Amino acid sequence: MQDTHISLAHGNGGRFMRELIDELFVKHLANEHLDTTVDAARIVFESGYDTFVTTDGFTVKPLEFPGGDIGSLAVHGTVNDLSVAGAIPKYLTLNMFIEEGLEIAQLERVVASIGVAAREAGVPVVAGDTKVVARGEGGGLYLATTGFALRDSRIDLGMHRIQEGDVLLVSGPIGDHGTAVLLAREQFGLRGDLKSDSASVFAIAQALLEVGGLHFMRDPTRGGLASVTNEIAAATGHGVRLQESSVPIREPVRSVCEMLGYDPYYLACEGRVVAVVDADHAMSALSSMRATAGGEDAAIIGRMEAGSQRHVVLETELGGERILEELEDDPLPRIC
Repeated sequence: MQDTHISLAHGNGGRFMRELIDELFVKHLANEHLDTTVDAARIVFESGYDTFVTTDGFTVKPLEFPGGDIGSLAVHGTVNDLSVAGAIPKYLTLNMFIEEGLEIAQLERVVASIGVAAREAGVPVVAGDTKVVARGEGGGLYLATTGFALRDSRIDLGMHRIQEGDVLLVSGPIGDHGTAVLLAREQFGLRGDLKSDSASVFAIAQALLEVGGLHFMRDPTRGGLASVTNEIAAATGHGVRLQESSVPIREPVRSVCEMLGYDPYYLACEGRVVAVVDADHAMSALSSMRATAGGEDAAIIGRMEAGSQRHVVLETELGGERILEELEDDPLPRIC
């Protein structure tokens, strides 16, 4: 490509758009399933499995941040939504909404990152679409994805399985992604070496499925751990009790939150799993997480308890209790 920045012509369906697709997108996303000459991809599913579909959008700012970028984040976010459902991700589709004026070199870095993340996850991009909006009408680049997956029809996971006495686990430190993106914005004169936890959680999810006693999994993205546990409490009618001393939080995350008034329990993670298992299998689940890449710092963080109060209660390290309310305001927009 001779151009250095995106123009409106790159989205008009003509020669410039074809060059963008053939010389940039196909360059990094090519696989046996991707055919850019047709408007629909043929995919084959297997009998004995339930089909799962998820769709997501990504608007993170800045587009590139320590530990990832909007491209790898889009792949990981889509793969993770399918993985925590107990499914095996198979295919992705990708929509790009590009703002006029975006530097093509940056766009290529993002597309290359998508290609790497998709290959590492074993999930090819099989179809896509490109739109270009006028300068000032977008945030540089927005992505939208759809993911397809298969799950053994015998697997039964969901909030309907959660019972009083079940144990909650998290696969690693919380708040890394939200804090890394916050630091990357450099709005407050703060810098640090903290990286986003953006990664596929497929291996962790599959390891948990082998343990037994698994009732539910979720990746705590927007709204963080507090939002996931509030959803559990609301859906099950049980209370959730967390132990502050057990929840893994990195010291840089604590420091940034203390300085700027954020709460790590509400900050997004992009490579973590919250799991609910029966008490008899809790230690086995913990061992399984810790033995899997990305789950080395997993911890048992709380339990489900009966009661008419559908609250999430955090037992503080000082011996008190704090209610983690359901999130209302957006503490950190454009985080994912």
